[in-house]
Amino acid sequence: MNSSPCVVAFLLLLLSAGNDARPLYPLPSKTDNGLRQPLQTSRPYNIAHRGSNGEIPEETAAAYERAIEEGADFIETDILSSKDGVLICFHDVTLDATTDIAKHKEFADRKRTYEVQGVNTTGFFTVDFTLEELKSLRVNQRYPFRDQQYNGKFSIITFEEYISIALDAKRIVGIYPEIKNPVLINEHVKWSKGRRFEDVFVHTLKKYGYKGSYMSEDWVKQPAFIQSFAPTSLVYVSNLTDLPLIFLIDDVTIPTQDTNQTYWEITSDKYFDYIKNYVVGIGPWKDTIVPVVDNYMQTPTDIIARAHAHNLQVHPYTYRNENMFLHFDFHQDPYLEYAFWIHKMGVDGLFTDFTGSLHNYQELSSPLVRKDGDRNATDILHKIAMLVSSYKKA
Repeated sequence: MNSSPCVVAFLLLLLSAGNDARPLYPLPSKTDNGLRQPLQTSRPYNIAHRGSNGEIPEETAAAYERAIEEGADFIETDILSSKDGVLICFHDVTLDATTDIAKHKEFADRKRTYEVQGVNTTGFFTVDFTLEELKSLRVNQRYPFRDQQYNGKFSIITFEEYISIALDAKRIVGIYPEIKNPVLINEHVKWSKGRRFEDVFVHTLKKYGYKGSYMSEDWVKQPAFIQSFAPTSLVYVSNLTDLPLIFLIDDVTIPTQDTNQTYWEITSDKYFDYIKNYVVGIGPWKDTIVPVVDNYMQTPTDIIARAHAHNLQVHPYTYRNENMFLHFDFHQDPYLEYAFWIHKMGVDGLFTDFTGSLHNYQELSSPLVRKDGDRNATDILHKIAMLVSSYKKA
């Protein structure tokens, strides 16, 4: 029997989708209506934690580009500084864990010991290297159980390069930079005219047109959240920009790096009343929201409910697909974890190392409503599912 061209094309589509694990529906960037597809705001934000770093080494251009390709709403980054005052995208204050610094014998004498959040830390610190020197290094995958094929292929990028990646995307993609370790940076890096880390950080955002309060016309055009674990930095920055701020919250045992407040203080109703004047939300570690014992989740706390009562969003971190990070309650299925946090706990955004899996889950569980007349592949996929289900019943 001769197959029609449509049937053959459809079978090829199924085969290609199965081979590269891509969805059968287009990502927003594939829909060209003459304008860039806007940021979705109808479901929790998919926040690409250091880019799609479950696949590609963190904080690299390739990791951010992959995250955008896979459907991220926001690409998240950590901002530190070089010795010569250039802001860079890098998570650790030391270069040891995720670069090939050990191979660079010319830098062997740069190892230092500094106090970082009350702990003496030894290593090669970003603040002791110029941008040119940092650019000579190559980034490696943090975890040995993840794909190692990209080790040594990508360089450290600057804050401005990261911003350009978001602005060059085919759809509107938000940025989510963190003011990382401001106490350490302000101690070791000095800018002209008495400026501090936070001043340079905000100046960079303004230079590229980032402005506006949450959901304002300006913000929707170029969405951005500013995050930090340092409450005094957030208060300081709130006087420099009207961009929405997120207060990050660490493990219950770790005090704030600049005010030395305890976890219990900064999650109290009194403190939520105070901080809501400066921030639009909180970013807690997820195991502080739902405590874990022997890798089993315990009774959830009321942090999300109380934050929402104070009109604060909640963007927990970090969601990872590997079994060692999935609590036993989820039976090695990251989709079950997403379902729990989105539909039962009611979070407003999720920091994930695996942007594609969160995007796929959300498209399956709560697909975005498209414009009238936009008969995209999602509609076809749903019809196919109905046909398949009827055969199963038979």
